[in-house]
Amino acid sequence: MWQFIKGYMQIDRNTGLVLEGGGMRGVFTSGVLDAFMKNDLYFRYIVAVSAGACNGMSYVSRQPRRARISNIDMLAKFDYIGLRHLVTQGCIFDQDLLYDKFPNEYIPFDFDTYFRYADGFEMVTTNCQTGRTMYLTENQDRQRALDVVKASSSLPFVSKIVTVDGIPMLDGGIVDSIPVIHSMETGHSINVLVLTRNKGFRSSEKDHKIPHFVYKKYPRLRVALSRRIVAYNEQLDLIDKLEASGQVICIRPEKVLDVGRMEKDTQKLEALYEEGYRLGDAFCRNFPNHIL
Repeated sequence: MWQFIKGYMQIDRNTGLVLEGGGMRGVFTSGVLDAFMKNDLYFRYIVAVSAGACNGMSYVSRQPRRARISNIDMLAKFDYIGLRHLVTQGCIFDQDLLYDKFPNEYIPFDFDTYFRYADGFEMVTTNCQTGRTMYLTENQDRQRALDVVKASSSLPFVSKIVTVDGIPMLDGGIVDSIPVIHSMETGHSINVLVLTRNKGFRSSEKDHKIPHFVYKKYPRLRVALSRRIVAYNEQLDLIDKLEASGQVICIRPEKVLDVGRMEKDTQKLEALYEEGYRLGDAFCRNFPNHIL
């Protein structure tokens, strides 16, 4: 497919990179990005959501395998997903570990390199007050960078609301799971999308009206939450059209997924990472002459 696309699509310095979330399915993205780094492929503009934002930070900081170690090796060591974290921290993920000990101690994050390139990296959050997306960057403040990626990855119902710049925020995927339209609106007419679902996937879940006592201070957030499945499936419909017209290239899992959002089976995660790495490497071989 990519060889066919190559004939009429120009990959250049103005091509955008869009990273979907998906919880632990994001190990696929970390594999793709590690392959990009191996091939010295760095996009100048990246917009990322949730787990995509977490993986994207290690890509922007030029730290190969850091996201893989975080998502697989450290999960096996620390078991940082579970109800006990929801009880003790208000989040199903151990956020103290992920957003403090990991970047500052166990898997040191290269903030200096990150800030050198961070102007071209946007992370998507949902503003709880407006029910709309925010696209945020940070190029000098370490704590704010961590707060933004934490907000982008804070799943509704199983995570605490995160305050950034005095604004309450949650996961960007509530409203904009695959922000390709935003990338196009910011001047990137051609985009590479790293997705965490197979081609043809549509969510069979049903949207429900959120009771008024849930997020009672944020009625517009409740509205956004009540149509997020419809919004996501509409985005997937749009992506199919953009892909058919040659405006996007999609790198997505080819094998039928057996990995859940909260997956803890490291063998499954390793297999999905390796598939991402293989497809990322194949992408680089199909576009050997592009200069980004």
